[in-house]
Amino acid sequence: PENRSQIQCNPIVIDGILYGTTATLKLIALNAETGELKWEYDHHNSDWSRWGLGTNRGIALWQNESKSQKRIYYTVGNFLLAIDAETGTLIDSFGTNGKVDLREGLDRELGDRFILSNSPGVIYKNTLILGSRVDEASHAAPGHIRGFNVITGEREWIFHTIPHPDEPGYETWPEDAWTRIGGANAWSGMSLDIERGAVYVPTGSASYDFYGGDRIGQNLYANCILSLNAATGELNWYFQTVHHDLWDRDLPTPPVLSTVTKDGISIDVVIQTTKMGHVYVLDRDTGNPVFPVEERKVPESDLKGEQTWPTQPFPSTMPFFARQQFKFEDLSNIPGSDHELLIKQYNSLRHDQPYRPPSSQGTLIFPGYDGGGEWGGAAYHSASQTLFVNANEMPWALTMLPVYASDPGRGESGKGLFLSNCANCHGMDRKGSEFMGNIPSLLNISKKYNSDSLTQILNKGRGLMPSFNWLSKEQIHEIITYISNDNEVDLEESKKDSIIGYMSTGYIKFKDSQGYPAIKPPWGTLTAIDLANATLKWQIPFGDHPELAKKGISNTGTENYGGPVITENGLLFIAATQDEKFRVIDQENGEVLFEYQLPAGGYATPSVYSINGKPFVVIACGGGKLGTKSADQYVAFSIE
Repeated sequence: PENRSQIQCNPIVIDGILYGTTATLKLIALNAETGELKWEYDHHNSDWSRWGLGTNRGIALWQNESKSQKRIYYTVGNFLLAIDAETGTLIDSFGTNGKVDLREGLDRELGDRFILSNSPGVIYKNTLILGSRVDEASHAAPGHIRGFNVITGEREWIFHTIPHPDEPGYETWPEDAWTRIGGANAWSGMSLDIERGAVYVPTGSASYDFYGGDRIGQNLYANCILSLNAATGELNWYFQTVHHDLWDRDLPTPPVLSTVTKDGISIDVVIQTTKMGHVYVLDRDTGNPVFPVEERKVPESDLKGEQTWPTQPFPSTMPFFARQQFKFEDLSNIPGSDHELLIKQYNSLRHDQPYRPPSSQGTLIFPGYDGGGEWGGAAYHSASQTLFVNANEMPWALTMLPVYASDPGRGESGKGLFLSNCANCHGMDRKGSEFMGNIPSLLNISKKYNSDSLTQILNKGRGLMPSFNWLSKEQIHEIITYISNDNEVDLEESKKDSIIGYMSTGYIKFKDSQGYPAIKPPWGTLTAIDLANATLKWQIPFGDHPELAKKGISNTGTENYGGPVITENGLLFIAATQDEKFRVIDQENGEVLFEYQLPAGGYATPSVYSINGKPFVVIACGGGKLGTKSADQYVAFSIE
């Protein structure tokens, strides 16, 4: 009803049946040639709004050798479900009554902490390997990788991304980090090499994302590409793309597994794109870079208690696919942008290089939290050895505020509880954020919800918001009392005693007065990179703003979510853009060969398949991002 639901599912097609999910996280099976519904599984959550804002990016399917058993695995909230692929019914013998609670089996007592899985796992023989999405705050659950038995649902193995005592990598954290630090999770999915029996897992940052004074060290295995033994979960190798992350530089997408010819030698590789606009090409057996990567010195933090890592890795010969720095001359000057105000705002922020640490003054984060590259990932054309990746070029502003030991009632007062648990998403000023699915404003919340309704939301969670039922009744009451005060929040802090940490003022995009990015276009791009020669093949603005095009301002590109797929004959299919179009691109030069106005934004990755020799491409049109309308359709095209 509020245009905030989405469908980000990249469906799978097997034996002529398309399996995917809906805006309300129902599982569906369609005739992939006609679109006719064969069956629908409803998870029977009467409070659909609790999960309606959640997203699902795909499913996993397992079948035995005789194909007499065929099962689908997907997640709803904190539960992993097993569904009979023939009938669409829950398989009661899996887990407990057909479900496995993802909050259990993480080797730490976590209660009702926020744990779910947006992205599908991968299946190796009879093991489903699954990552997770966890909270971004300091009380987050750990993001350990687990292998589950596809028949019973029992945990077969676990890899601790925050190492336990006597495990390699333990020395890169404080001694007790494994008992209290969260994150380092594989939220974006993973890639499987069946022949090698290896799964390649990209991980995210440790929590809290923007201050690491309580997790001093290199922080393995956060921000890593991991190669794990798919049968046992044992570590083969790792490569860390950010040390001691303070910028939310999660690895946002499963890597591409393919082959690159370099100096006449064919090498099996892992290709990882990043939010920074970097491309890492690693040897699949060793994790060693195929193209050079150098450690460069980066600035130190001036926040009390923080210890930035002295260097960060940069690919030194592979081209970047997003601008690496927002320079003064890059400030937007489109008509109506209020250029003078942008200059003032820009000069108030630290902006000199990509790894400038978070600060109390304010730091420009560019490329932004959503990339560069995002969860849609890249497509790779083996014959031409070309990588195709879409990117965002939205700047963000990150400002840190101190947390004092004597903050009034810190942990008990409404304000203290709000700052500790809610402000990271809703903002210190309670005005919300567009990040992570348009976090709503809490101003005037008492006009929309009464105390009982707010208590239920805090206890159960809703959409992207986790449950906070680990707080006491008194603490929840204090938060409700605080946010129900409709007066503006005074953000000024008087000097108190010792600073014990920092927190950000929220996820804030740096925009002009019209709501467009503060940087000159392009605001979104599509890039082709010749991997064999480490050169840029072409780059085009990706997407358009029709209202600007009418004024003669075209080819701006837009923010975009969802990735490309490419066929053997070189046709690239992609939706993703804010203008809600589906496009076919010529891989040789970036020319748009065909475009179609979708019923809603296709913020997902398409699927290509063939039935009786006839090829199709299908895209989920769920909309709901970037202020666009929500919808509940899949649209399929035949390829002539």
